[in-house]
Amino acid sequence: MKKLIALLLALIMAVTAVAFAEGEEAATGAATEAATEAAADEAADEAADEAADEEADEEEAAADLDHLTVGNVTAMRGEFFTDMWGNSTSDSDVRALLHGYDLFYWNGEAGAFEPDPTVVAEIEYRSDAEGNKSYVISLQNDLYWSDGTRITAWDYAFSYLLGVSPEIEKLGGKPYRREKLLGYEDYVSGKTEYLAGVSVLDSHRLYLTLDHRFLPFFYELGLLMCKPYPISVIAPGVEVRDDGEGVYLANIDDRNNKPVFTAELLKKTILDPKTGYMSHPSLTCGPYKLLSWDGTTAEFELNTKFKGDYKGKKPIIKYLTYTLADNDTMIDKLANGEFGLLNKAMRTDVVQAGMQLTGEGVMSMGAYPRSGLSFISFACEKPTVADKAVRQAIAWCLDRDKVMTEYTGANGLTVDGYYGIVQWMYRIVSGTEQPPVKEPEDSKDTKAVKEYEAELAEWEELSLDNLVHYSVDLNKARSLLEKDGWKLNNEGIREKKIAGKVVKLELKLIYPEGNRIGEIFKETFVNYLKSVGIKLEMEAVPMQQLLSRFYKQEDRDFDMVYLASNFDIVFDPSENFIVDGKGNPNWAYTNDTDKELYRRAFDMSHTEPGEALEYCKKWISFQERFNDTLPMLPIYANVYFDFSTPLLREYYIEENVTWGQAIIGAYLSEEEP
Repeated sequence: MKKLIALLLALIMAVTAVAFAEGEEAATGAATEAATEAAADEAADEAADEAADEEADEEEAAADLDHLTVGNVTAMRGEFFTDMWGNSTSDSDVRALLHGYDLFYWNGEAGAFEPDPTVVAEIEYRSDAEGNKSYVISLQNDLYWSDGTRITAWDYAFSYLLGVSPEIEKLGGKPYRREKLLGYEDYVSGKTEYLAGVSVLDSHRLYLTLDHRFLPFFYELGLLMCKPYPISVIAPGVEVRDDGEGVYLANIDDRNNKPVFTAELLKKTILDPKTGYMSHPSLTCGPYKLLSWDGTTAEFELNTKFKGDYKGKKPIIKYLTYTLADNDTMIDKLANGEFGLLNKAMRTDVVQAGMQLTGEGVMSMGAYPRSGLSFISFACEKPTVADKAVRQAIAWCLDRDKVMTEYTGANGLTVDGYYGIVQWMYRIVSGTEQPPVKEPEDSKDTKAVKEYEAELAEWEELSLDNLVHYSVDLNKARSLLEKDGWKLNNEGIREKKIAGKVVKLELKLIYPEGNRIGEIFKETFVNYLKSVGIKLEMEAVPMQQLLSRFYKQEDRDFDMVYLASNFDIVFDPSENFIVDGKGNPNWAYTNDTDKELYRRAFDMSHTEPGEALEYCKKWISFQERFNDTLPMLPIYANVYFDFSTPLLREYYIEENVTWGQAIIGAYLSEEEP
């Protein structure tokens, strides 16, 4: 496995290098000459006309260098505000364009969260006798909204309060679980009116406190990540106050005894399909501003008030268009100029066509491993797939290796757990990245050398070898179903009496409309299931409807759903669980209730910051439990490809999480840099 991963990553680097080396521009020119001396005046007039035309063409070409059209095969849902109502990758890309100035950023080289120097002028760490950890964060004094008004500590405080508001859940959203903030439980339960873990010292200073009961936490500073959102737009008539015990929301007009901040208010200001901040955020602080959104295409304009990302980079391309692309036509449309950038291409034939044109100098290419995976998620609340034995039997009926090959060609790997091949812990455990063990400076220091070698040996012992690699084994599938009490009926379908009712294994799987995974499953899944007594119906569903069902915003009329998703930098699967008052966990979108899986996820996250070896050991333990219980059936992780016009310069998608981040500092030019 380690050799296979290394070869794949080497291939990525090789094809990228070749693509950029072979991408060349072609230039053409035209010249005119006079026909005869007798027609000198006419020739002069013609030359003047041609010069004017050329000048107009140059002006038009220059204008084109101010605009880039970006295509992606995943449709946007219009969730451009937060991920509390869903987290489509395309919407996530838009959010990276519109919302900026997070307090912290992920430093991949250091393997830790750090304060964003563009946003944070100074940070001071404190702790109290109980073990609570506090952070005094001083903001830079030159942060502005897109309309030129000042961003202050009160804006960040509003974001914290809004994110945990029970009103969000009333509107079908999933509030952020900030339980690690001091006083969170008392605030969301209504026991207190203030959130003790967030205080505003003055307009440029925040005082944030983590509850000692939830410490240690491996990604500690990541718990405090926060972007400002405008209270004037989202909650007009409301303000944030702090009387010394923590922040809270109050009516601006004290004479009004009824609270202005209600679910009804947020339904209008956030979810209104024509004017709501979710799909039409009017006041933002990211590198771009939203000009329009029609349900398919979003138009953006450079935000001149944006001071830069954490590296100090600013946007250069003045206008962006982001729209839906079709796998069957998008390479041709990029070649003829209808697109300037194609993001996250992965289908084998599309990638091959793009690489061919890259080699011919028609376009440029960037290749990078995704941070997530594709999977089949089970609706574990359904009696059909509630049992682990049934889910394992289904896993033994899917030719995952063939699915991966058919869909990604040589640009993917079958995965056996809840991970992506670009995650730092996977890279270390798989042997494609060196573990963070510092070699002794003095090779003659025997004690230091032995300690170094011992720690290195511990790292070398880590592996995912205990994960079951599910492939087609119909005998295992039949045996699991038989032992779990599922018997064949006269129709050849397995059934079982559950809670007094006969339940048949007649399953329904939904998948994104326009995705050819449906055709692939017919060859790699459906017939194998049928042979062990499971009937599978498949339905192609528009992406927005599919996600609405998956996120429980509509009736979940399915047993399984095929999806792909990317991981957040803060990898904390325990956040996926909703824990009731009795301590019973429920993985929100799978409805899996395995307590041991939750315990391992919780234990992994609550590792001391900096203890990477211990974290990785717990990460492996979590993967082993996930691999056994299968709330989701992982299929593959793949390499993404971005193809672009050769005129797009300094677009380094390999160094960023989204194209929305990579486009900052990129520009269009006919001249080589």
